[in-house]
Amino acid sequence: MLGYAFQTLRARKAAFAGAFVALLCAAALVTACGALLETGLRGEIRTERYAATPVLVAGDQNVHHEERKGDKTKHKAKPLAERVWLPEGTAQLVADVPGVGAVVPELTFPAALVGHDPENSLGHAWSSAALTPFRVEEGGAPRADGDVVIDRGLAGRAGLAPGDRVTVQSTGDPAVYTVTGIATTPRGAPAEQSAVFFTDAEARRLAGHPGQDTVLGVFPADGVGAGQLADRVAEALAGTPVRVHTGDGRGPVEFLAAEQARVRLISMGGAIGGTGLLVAVLVVAGTFALTAQQRGRELALLRAVAATPRQVRRLIGREALLVGLAAGLLGALAGLPLADLLHDRFTALGAVPETLAPVRSPFPPAAALPATLLAAWAAARVSARRYARIRPAGALTGAAGIPRGVPLGRLIAGLAALAGGAVLLAVLSGLRTEPAATPVTYLTVLLLCVAVALLGPLLARAAFAVLGAPLRLSRVPGHLAAHNARAHSRRLAAVITPLTLLVALTGTVVFSQTTLGDAAERQAADGVLADWTVTSEGPGVPPGAARRLREVPGVAAVTEVVHGTVRTPGLDKYTVQGVTPDGIGATLDPGVTAGSLSRLTADGVAVSEQVADSRGLAPGDELALVLGDGTPATLTVVAVYERGLGFGDLTLAHERLAAHLDNPLADSVLVAGAEADRLTDALADLPGLAVRDGGHTAEVRATRQAANAEVAFLGMGLVLAFTAIASVNTLAMSTADRAAEFALLRRVGTTRRQVLRMLRLESLTVAATAAVFGTAICLATLTAFSSGMTGEAAPSLVPGTHLAILAAAAALAMAATAVPGRLALRAAPAS
Repeated sequence: MLGYAFQTLRARKAAFAGAFVALLCAAALVTACGALLETGLRGEIRTERYAATPVLVAGDQNVHHEERKGDKTKHKAKPLAERVWLPEGTAQLVADVPGVGAVVPELTFPAALVGHDPENSLGHAWSSAALTPFRVEEGGAPRADGDVVIDRGLAGRAGLAPGDRVTVQSTGDPAVYTVTGIATTPRGAPAEQSAVFFTDAEARRLAGHPGQDTVLGVFPADGVGAGQLADRVAEALAGTPVRVHTGDGRGPVEFLAAEQARVRLISMGGAIGGTGLLVAVLVVAGTFALTAQQRGRELALLRAVAATPRQVRRLIGREALLVGLAAGLLGALAGLPLADLLHDRFTALGAVPETLAPVRSPFPPAAALPATLLAAWAAARVSARRYARIRPAGALTGAAGIPRGVPLGRLIAGLAALAGGAVLLAVLSGLRTEPAATPVTYLTVLLLCVAVALLGPLLARAAFAVLGAPLRLSRVPGHLAAHNARAHSRRLAAVITPLTLLVALTGTVVFSQTTLGDAAERQAADGVLADWTVTSEGPGVPPGAARRLREVPGVAAVTEVVHGTVRTPGLDKYTVQGVTPDGIGATLDPGVTAGSLSRLTADGVAVSEQVADSRGLAPGDELALVLGDGTPATLTVVAVYERGLGFGDLTLAHERLAAHLDNPLADSVLVAGAEADRLTDALADLPGLAVRDGGHTAEVRATRQAANAEVAFLGMGLVLAFTAIASVNTLAMSTADRAAEFALLRRVGTTRRQVLRMLRLESLTVAATAAVFGTAICLATLTAFSSGMTGEAAPSLVPGTHLAILAAAAALAMAATAVPGRLALRAAPAS
């Protein structure tokens, strides 16, 4: 049987070329996503700041939760967004461990030279320079609280030298310092950050955590190895919320964002790879079904010469395995450079930091190959069942022996898929968080497209019956196209499925982002009552700005706003904003539906309706949280509001939230009343601040959503590209196999031009049918998505964009039939 499968592939290369291309793309897609997933799981985060430090002691950066199910206890942990500072006294506890040679406390806090590297510049105490190590190569160390030392890279970019005066924006109001030295490391200037060193006393003041340290660098005494020392320190700290790190474990301590990017890569790699594999199975099943249709007489002949149904299925299965093996090997190799390209693009977009290096190993290709083989075998066996059931006696009559209509099993499966899609739509309409809703959204689209694939012949026959009337307006080509469409609805159904998937999936990916973005922007625009918004070019708006603004005549209210994330003890993650409660009614209106923001204190919290509904909260209830730096807090609900997309899941008092953020500076300050010129004059000696109109908050929200959407588009773009290739592939296969039909049409007097017009009309009919089905699936899914995420069944579909998607699908259909159609018509009609 294997030998016969080889002979079949050699004799029918063109018939299997389409399946080969689809499987090759699927293998490349799975390999690339597997490489992203592996980078998230095993990617090394290289250290810069702690390169010379053998042992690091840092706070536990995770929230832990245990679930008991019967006799089993399941432990879960999720990362915190902010730095967990070490408890007071930890340094002395570590210093008392035998074998410790030196303990160097580290302080890390925002400190930016105004106008230079505002996001990547960090402040430290000069005594911790040995952790890298930094050494002064020009000038001297800071001696007074007004002195700073900066690294060589920052000095070069800013054009600074010892003796120059600089303005530094740190955790308080900006202050002027004197550059006393330029420092460098044996490896040169750090690539991912800039360093500004202060005296120890000044660094303690700016860090804002009296008695606490960011991390501790531990150096062994003579004769003690780093591993041995780490074990001793870990034993001494057992039972405390402190962790010991060595080797590759130091990088995640330094770069918290890189550690969080690991989780994002795992999520994206799994979601994109899983979706892509499901798409591959659906598309490849259609491709093999089309191949089987083209071989109908051959398979019928096998049954006529006594081949059993099992032998026919085994033959087709082994052919698929051979095609899958060749395509899987080449696709797995092609997936590796594709993974590099993806990693580079995610890095350029800021979704993945450069400190998280990509992992390259044989595991993704090794996993992609069996996945491709399984997809090929399953798709082929499903498509083979119809032809394996041909009765030998009926097979002798040729094509008449091939079963007509839709088998009962396929009909039942299609209706079951349709019912499953309806269930997922109901589930999706009740999901209120994006991480929960996104995978269900894509799964819903795929399941509804599976229903279209299974019920395709029936749906295509009905669609072509409706579209036949306008087709016949074109005399010869239109009549031919209408007749062919109805007579060959099964063949065209296999073509409609990938186009439907392309339209539905593209529309869902694009408009799910616009639905969220438009809702968030609209809520922010409606909820900001302030006349003016003060923003900063640096790390944030200093507290002194709010004090000065409150003193300006005519100012009715000033609200400082910061943003962050918190978790619950059960590991749920929420976005949170911190606001100044005094006078908030004049600057913000998040749409309070219960309670009042006037009751917001340091011990209070306002929650969005999504959070209130999911957790059963009302004013007066208590909500347990873990703040960004790991501090537990039990707060009293004072209000419930409806504009959660525009203002976050939770709202806390500014002083409560800011104290637990790495950067306590306000993201913006909202001002009600007064004139812009007066506000600008009040802030004249605070550099880097700008007074904008109150609508700036909505603009910032829109920009942030657009950046998130770009990452989502890049990830799902692979799946969409694969779907587009599969659509073209299937259309080309369907057209290329019609050479005999075209020759017959030519022999009975149809001109070459008329045949080509017939093909174009068929392609437009197929594209129109796919547009209707795809749009219906997209609209149903987005409506459910919008109901859950925004509370309104009003998805944001951009007509121009949707028309562009439909036009692109139609163009693909036309191009995929035009080229093979012209090639098929090259032969003389008499041939």
